[in-house]
Order: sequence, then structure tokens, then C-alpha cells
Amino acid sequence: MPLDSPLTWLGAGSLAAWTYLFFCNGRFWQGDQRLCAQAPTDDALAKWPAVVAVVPARNEADVVERALNSLLAQDYPGELQIVLVDDCSDDGTGDIARRLARVHSAGSRLTIVETEAMPDGWVGKMWAVQTGVRLAEARWPESPYLHLTDADVEHDPGNLRAMIYKAEAEGLGLVSLMVMLHCKTRWEKLLIPAFVYFFQMLYPFPRINDPRSRVAGAAGGCMLIRAESLTSAGGIESIRGEIIDDCALGAALKSVGRVWVGLTDTEYSARPYSGLREIWAMVARSAYTQLRHSAWMLALTVIGMALVFLSPPLVALTFPVHGNVWAALLALSAWLAMAWSFRPSALRYRRSPAFGLILPAAALLYLGMTLDSARRHWSGAGNPWKGRAGAGNSRAAGEAADGD
Repeated sequence: MPLDSPLTWLGAGSLAAWTYLFFCNGRFWQGDQRLCAQAPTDDALAKWPAVVAVVPARNEADVVERALNSLLAQDYPGELQIVLVDDCSDDGTGDIARRLARVHSAGSRLTIVETEAMPDGWVGKMWAVQTGVRLAEARWPESPYLHLTDADVEHDPGNLRAMIYKAEAEGLGLVSLMVMLHCKTRWEKLLIPAFVYFFQMLYPFPRINDPRSRVAGAAGGCMLIRAESLTSAGGIESIRGEIIDDCALGAALKSVGRVWVGLTDTEYSARPYSGLREIWAMVARSAYTQLRHSAWMLALTVIGMALVFLSPPLVALTFPVHGNVWAALLALSAWLAMAWSFRPSALRYRRSPAFGLILPAAALLYLGMTLDSARRHWSGAGNPWKGRAGAGNSRAAGEAADGD
């Protein structure tokens, strides 16, 4: 059992990696970036600013009513206008929104607009957002805030009040919340908490929120944006071809001011994932874009994931075969550190703290999704989303966007 054997070095390398991640990667795993649990009172601000919520929607008939009802039910002391942007839906999404406006007499607060033909260089969601933002700027030019939110997100009644208070109190250009994703099926329970955990590992929220750090990002499901900050950052047009639009927008806004990103337990995504195939498609759509379409970054990702997530259980569990005590102890220590770091994410989704021990299984699947994302890009198959193939969805378009 020599200390200089390859297995020993592998175990030591994985433990060193977890020591760094645990202590030096922005406390990503603690999940301690949260809005104040107690909603501010009406007199917390002298005047509550007007807000326009923009909801891009494409074939969201199964969830859009719940999302709009939660926005209409906001306990917000200021003026709130809601713009539902129907992006060429063919499932009646727009009709549901119009019926909702009539039934609840919400026509004065809920506006439904349809997108026009999408120009070259845009991705579908960003064109829908741009349509809504343009309408907001034209109809309510004095509104200082935009609330960009997905059509599947159900909001707590006090959510907008809490976000506005934080933005006003701290002079923030962006307040973004990572909503609770649907997590009830077998595959969701394995992969969704891990998805949020990996997102925080890539974009540690404490570092995003630190104006001295260059790390920038956002969570696209729920974003409150100061209108003047968006203008200073170049508007939605500056990210028109971005597939990972939320992080691109977060980076643009951080370049002109302060931003804040955190977790919430009161905002929910109503959209379920029917199985592994649907989650796989969601991740494969943008994983290789995250790596900037770089084969070198893909290779480093494979090596890093193998070292950090796969080698600890592999070396520890095969101890009866290789008999290297030091390698097994080092790998086991790394595995336990991994499991402990996953504990807050597991508890947030009501999973056992021991669930972190099977995090390597989720990591292996996400690695497969990343490789499949690269395969799609190289083959030119593209990554269409909801039937729309905009900029960045094909190899040629992606390379053109990279060159802009």
C-alpha cells in the first residue's frame, strides 16, 4: 500500500478538490443567500414604485393560468401591470390569458400581446421578452422596475413587495430568485436538487452578490430589474442571441451596478418533468454553450467531474479489490465531504441528508447530458426549444453568435 501509488494520488487529489470547493468556492453549498422571511410593511418605503411584470409564454396552456393568478394576487402597495407575451403559441395560451382578464376584471392590469416575426440573430425567449419590454417602455415609461418571470412560476403574494424593498434599500439593479423546481417524480428527486446544487457551484451566489467579484449570473425564473440599469447594460438586445440568457443578463447588469441572487422557498415552478428524457433535453440544450463550444473546456470538464464526483465512490467501494487503505480512506473522506456539502440542497427539497451519497449518480448523468450537448453541436443537429430554432440552436448560428 505505497503512499505514492496512482490510487493514493487519485484519492488525495479528490480530497484536495473537495477541500477547495468546501472552503474556497464562495460558500456555494450553504444556500444562505435568502430574502428576508418577513415581508416589509406598507410604510417600509415612503413610496412603492410602479412595476411592469413581463411574462414570455410559448405553449404554456397547462401552467400559465396559475402563474398569472399568482401575479394578480400580489399584495403589492404600488402599481403593478402585467404583460403576457404570447410567442406564437398553438395550444391556446393567449386565449387562457384573455379569458382570465375578462373573468377577473383584470383587463386594466393584464395585457396580452403577441410577438411579431422574429428577426435574425435572436433566440425565441429573448424576442418574446423584448416584445414585452418594448410595450412596457411605450405604455408605462415612468415605471422604474421590470419583473421578468417565466410563465410556469407561481409567486407568493408577498414576493414582489420583498424584492422591491431589497432593491430599493440596497440600490440594486437586479434581484433574482432561484425558484423551487418541481420535484416529485423519481427522476426529479434524483436530478433536480443536484441541478440547483451544480448551478450554485458554477455561479456561487455570495460571489455574484459581491461587487468586488467578477462572478456574475442570475436565475431566469424570477428577476426584478431596475429599468435604468437595463438601459445602461444595452437592453435585452445586448443578449438577443444568448441561450443561457439569465446568466448573460446577470453579467450585463453587474457590469453597470450591484446585483443580488438568492434562493427562495415560496416561489415554485409548476412545470413537472415527465421523465429522464425531458430533463436530459433541458440540460443538453445549453450545457455545451456553457462551455463556450470549446472542446478543451469539455475535456477539462470530463476530467474534473471524474476526479471530483466519480473517483471518490469508485476508489472507496473497490477497496476489497485494490486493498490500498490510504487511497480508500482519502476517497471516502472526499465522498463524505461531497455528501455533507449537498446536505442543504437535499433538505431544501425535503430529501434525506444521506441523499448526498448518491450525488455521484446524478453527476454521471449530467456528464452524459453535457457530452450529448457537445455531440448535438458538432453534428449540427441543434438544440431547438419548444419547436423554435433561433440563433445559437445550430452549429453555424452558434458560431456566428460567438463571433458577434
